[in-house]
Order: sequence, then structure tokens, then C-alpha cells
Amino acid sequence: MTRRIPLKLLLLTVLLLMPVTLWAAGPQDPLIGKQTVNFTLSSTEDRALNYGSEYYDKAFLIVTFFPAAYTPV
Repeated sequence: MTRRIPLKLLLLTVLLLMPVTLWAAGPQDPLIGKQTVNFTLSSTEDRALNYGSEYYDKAFLIVTFFPAAYTPV
């Protein structure tokens, strides 16, 4: 027989822990619109892309990362 947690206890726990988790996260500093430093990344075609010389002031750049993409996990 499984023991169930009372709904009131679950809601009280969530309500008490929510402010703690929000406080621990701290203020978020968005990077949108901030100037970046010169950096190099590998592309999907196995070539290095230098942001400073190839794209700066020429195009907007959105960088995405997919951890463990295309790997058997």
C-alpha cells in the first residue's frame, strides 16, 4: 500500500519554498543588446567561425547550443 502526501501539506511546502527559490535565483541580467567580445566557435560544418571578423556589424547573431545533440544518450 502506498502512502499519499496530503494535498494541504504539498501546497504549503510549495508556497514556503517558492520565495526561497526565487530569492536564490537572484536578479537576471539579460544579455540582449550588450556588446560581445571577439570569440570563435565551431560550426556544424567543422569550420571555425570568428564572430568579430565575419559577422560583427554585418548581421545579427543568435547562438544556440544543443548539449549531446546527435549522440546516443
